[in-house]
Amino acid sequence: MSDDRPAWARRIAAERIARNWSQADVVRALRAHASSELPSDDSMVRQWKRWEAGQMPGEFYRPIIAAAFGTVTNAMFPEPPRRNGNAEIASVSGMETFEIVSRLHRSDVDNATLDALRITADRLCSEYPYMPSEQLLMEGRQWLRRVVELHSKSLTLAQHREVLALSGWLALLVGCVEYDTGNRHAAETTRRAALSLAGEAENAEVTGWAHEMRAWFALTTGDYRGVIAASQAGSESAAHHGVAVQLAAQEAKAWARIGDRRQTEVALDRGRRLLEGMPYPENLDHHFVVDPAKFDYYAMDCYRLVGEDKLARTLAEEVLRAGTDFDGTERSPMRNAEARVTLGVTAAREGDLEGALIHGERALQGERQSIPSLIMTSRELAAVVRERYSNEPAAQEYLTHLRDLGQDRPGFIVP
Repeated sequence: MSDDRPAWARRIAAERIARNWSQADVVRALRAHASSELPSDDSMVRQWKRWEAGQMPGEFYRPIIAAAFGTVTNAMFPEPPRRNGNAEIASVSGMETFEIVSRLHRSDVDNATLDALRITADRLCSEYPYMPSEQLLMEGRQWLRRVVELHSKSLTLAQHREVLALSGWLALLVGCVEYDTGNRHAAETTRRAALSLAGEAENAEVTGWAHEMRAWFALTTGDYRGVIAASQAGSESAAHHGVAVQLAAQEAKAWARIGDRRQTEVALDRGRRLLEGMPYPENLDHHFVVDPAKFDYYAMDCYRLVGEDKLARTLAEEVLRAGTDFDGTERSPMRNAEARVTLGVTAAREGDLEGALIHGERALQGERQSIPSLIMTSRELAAVVRERYSNEPAAQEYLTHLRDLGQDRPGFIVP
């Protein structure tokens, strides 16, 4: 039987059921998050039934519902997509790549050229989710070299700071892709360069993302105290930027792996509150933009680790729905891969080895991968499979595949 309700209506019902809440229970949760008195219980239960049936809640209720389920309004009730990451440079700036490069050879640089470079950097950052790593790395390094060479040109003070900031953004992107492909040494060197450029440019946002990269590197190599230290340092530098949300999420992931559920929830709620107060992003594809749907991805990881399997599975299904177009094209292949690992973990814990391995293997098949992150999460699935199904041939085959993926990448190898 098909369910033609809006996605948000299906989700609020699934979130309630995942928590084993009755409709009266969810009304009590709404009261706890409301800033003013709500109508009577009977009235609210009737209202809730209408919402689960597909009647859109009013603007007053949407943030309360989102908070009750530990997410943000625009993740639970997303705005229509406004994705401009694929816009061609020429259609925005009026310049082709050849013209931009030609202008870079002049002795001085005009603001139109800097605008075109900024658009180019945004385009590259927006292609991060799906462009093949080798191609993105090559283009990113090429543009980084071109921008760095501008430091020898005749620039005003404002232009000099702009060039430093652009260099920092491109260095962040290159460092991320280097780490995705397993080149840890190069990624750390590039990250340090981005941090230095951010300091010269006095750009708090680039500084924050450089610390976030350090937190990510530490997370995937098991240095959880290092994650917390980097997250806190970044939060001090960029407290009012979107990166502060991701820093809180990295901290939450570290606490979850340490096994401190209270600190996990504190960090997640801090990130949720920050994100709830921020404007909706203009470009959801941009790698250094924290879009509302990404918060569900953060929470999914944490719930999986603390053993809240129903919540983790519900969020994993939501991550897959949000990250896949109607025609099956994956907009967020790396997030989707980790969502499939989460579904694999929950299936394995429930005794469904076949389902667990289907999800686990599919997660390893994507063309665009972040190898360290994928191995980190897959290692958690491997631990459950090894503990419960070590004598099963299919389980052994999956573990071998995972070891092969980590081969030649010291620090990422699955034991």
